[in-house]
Amino acid sequence: MNRLIRAAIDTHALRHNLKVIRERARGARVMAMVKANAYGHGLVPTALALADAECVWSGEARRGAHVTRRRYHPADRLLEGVFAPEHLLEAARHGFDLVVHDMLQIELLEESTSPQRFLLWIKIDTGMNRLGFRPSEFDAALERIRRLQPAPLEIRLMTHLARADEQNNAETRRQLVRFKEATRGLDYARSIANSAGIFGSVPLGCDWVRPGLALYGGSPFADRSGVELGLQPVMSLETSVIATRNVPLGESVGYGAPGGSTRLGHCNHRRRLRRWSRPQPGERHSILIDGRRAPLVGRVSMDMIAVDVTDLSGVHVGTPVVLWGAGLPVEEIALHAGTTPYELLCGVSQRVPLELR
Repeated sequence: MNRLIRAAIDTHALRHNLKVIRERARGARVMAMVKANAYGHGLVPTALALADAECVWSGEARRGAHVTRRRYHPADRLLEGVFAPEHLLEAARHGFDLVVHDMLQIELLEESTSPQRFLLWIKIDTGMNRLGFRPSEFDAALERIRRLQPAPLEIRLMTHLARADEQNNAETRRQLVRFKEATRGLDYARSIANSAGIFGSVPLGCDWVRPGLALYGGSPFADRSGVELGLQPVMSLETSVIATRNVPLGESVGYGAPGGSTRLGHCNHRRRLRRWSRPQPGERHSILIDGRRAPLVGRVSMDMIAVDVTDLSGVHVGTPVVLWGAGLPVEEIALHAGTTPYELLCGVSQRVPLELR
């Protein structure tokens, strides 16, 4: 059965975006982030499409997903800390690298009897105040890690930027200073840049970059689309017209819409777009019907929307609809929905079938 809702995945766009990111990274190696089911794009097709990436990393909490993905991308790594002895045993069994951001994790490594040598990423909190050792704690943490037996296979350093999506933000520069001061004199590889850092105006200078949203064609900046950054949308969320009707002058449409003489097309959508239902005065939120823009009419009701197709000829049951994707940036939809491209893409349910193109 042909599903009404489907997510078309353009693997050529995915590889294009990786190429653009590599050019922006200026020689730094790429860790392609595939958390949240590869930002809604599917773990397996993403891993296959990125087979030539240096390393596909994940912050996925479900470790079973790593094992599945590892079959398709041997360079897959775990970008999350372990919190119990059984987690450490599992990481050793599958040869994952580890991020260390808390003294408890160092204790687990110290108490482990496994002969496994791990590649360890030490995370330094330079201002995100989420995960990582504060600069004042870092020296002690590093010393304990250096004394581990067996010794780490390799040590690398990382931090996370809190406001890189704000162009030329002073806090980003302060974070870089803190990171530089904390790691002064250490000859370890470093990772700093997320998508915003890669495309931002503040020069970072690091050995590894960690693109997430940009890899899938989304922009980390509120005032610029992915297309403006040279990226291509990887996902097009598609559906079809399921009904058309003429509404006489003066009759309302759905819940609380004003009256008017209109020809309507009805189609299914994702429930997350329900925030479209109360636009500000003068706003006309649109979708694409057969490649042409059609504004929404009335509130979103459950999983159905109505659009004005009065000026569009040839609209009928089965006419293709794009909710976001090529020709309709997900950034625009996120703006109208009062959310972010990240939330929309990652929120695509795994029950939505993927269609590779």
